[in-house]
Amino acid sequence: MMSRTATACASVLLVSLLAACGSMSPMMPMKPLYSQAMLPATVQVPAGNKVAMETVGVGDITYQCSPKKDMAGQFEWVFVGPDARLNDRSGKQVGKYYGPPATWESLDGSRLTATQVAVAANGAGNIPTQLVKANPAMGSGAMSGVTYIQRVDTRGGVAPAMACAAANAGSKQVVQYQADYIFYKAM
Repeated sequence: MMSRTATACASVLLVSLLAACGSMSPMMPMKPLYSQAMLPATVQVPAGNKVAMETVGVGDITYQCSPKKDMAGQFEWVFVGPDARLNDRSGKQVGKYYGPPATWESLDGSRLTATQVAVAANGAGNIPTQLVKANPAMGSGAMSGVTYIQRVDTRGGVAPAMACAAANAGSKQVVQYQADYIFYKAM
C-alpha cells in the first residue's frame, strides 16, 4: 500500500499533468493531415488556396445494376449516389454529403455542388482520391467561399463484387465507405 504522502504526491502529479494537457489543446492549431506533396499531382489543389475545413465522411454509396451504354446485352454496376455524415476530427457531425447531384451541406444550412477535376487510384477496394471544383455555395455559412474539395484517405466504397446481369438489372446495392473531405478557400 502507498503511504499518505506518496498518494498525495501522485494525486498532485496527476492533476498537474491533466491541467497541463488541458491548457495545451486550445493553443495548438489543428494541423492538416494532408499536404499537397503527399498526394498525386492530378488531385493537388492549385496554388492560391488554403485548407478551410477538414471532415471525415462516413456512410454509404448506392450502385444500380444497369445496361452498359452502347453495349447491348452487357451490364455493370453504376454509381447512383452517396449518403454520408461529415464529421469533424473529433467525431462531431458538422454536415452531410448526399446526391445526386453530389452535394456537401453544412449543419448551418449552407451547401454546394461541384464539378470533378481529376481522380487518382487509391488502392484495391477503395474509391479513388478525387479533386472537385466547387460551384458557388447556396446560403451563407461554412460552405461559402469554398473553391475546391479533395476526397482523400478513401476506404471502401467500390461497386459490389456480385454479378450484374439481365437477371438482376435495376437492382440496387449499398456499400459502406469512409473518406476525408478537405475543403479549400482562396487565400
